[in-house]
Amino acid sequence: MSELSDLYQEVILDHNRRPRNFHAIADASHRAEGYNPLCGDRLTVYLKVDGDVITNVGFEGSGCAISKASASMMTDAVKGRSVAEAEALFDRFHRMVTMPPEAAVEDLGKLTSLAGVREFPVRIKCASLAWHTLKAALAHEQRTSTE
Repeated sequence: MSELSDLYQEVILDHNRRPRNFHAIADASHRAEGYNPLCGDRLTVYLKVDGDVITNVGFEGSGCAISKASASMMTDAVKGRSVAEAEALFDRFHRMVTMPPEAAVEDLGKLTSLAGVREFPVRIKCASLAWHTLKAALAHEQRTSTE
């Protein structure tokens, strides 16, 4: 395994062991539940949007290491951003994890560590569950699924 792959694996393991923003938000303005029936991952994303800015974000739930790490990194990435910026980041992230494994990877900072799921198509849904749930919450949809 290359040094870069080792670093990416460590980022994922760290976010799984110590997820950031792993909490409910009592006064959330947006909320959605996500479910991945393929592996049983379930999570809820909470957002506090003030004007057009995501001022607070949290998540709760259970799932595999990739699902939990992706949710943790996502919350870090969108906090403080505008809704439009978060939606654009969703598009960039989704494109990164769904491109063919041999395609060049856009640098998305720590989120780039999840690009390796492209080699394991069944894991793409694990990595993207939190992101689809974020998108649903922003659209005021209550539920989403990776079906």
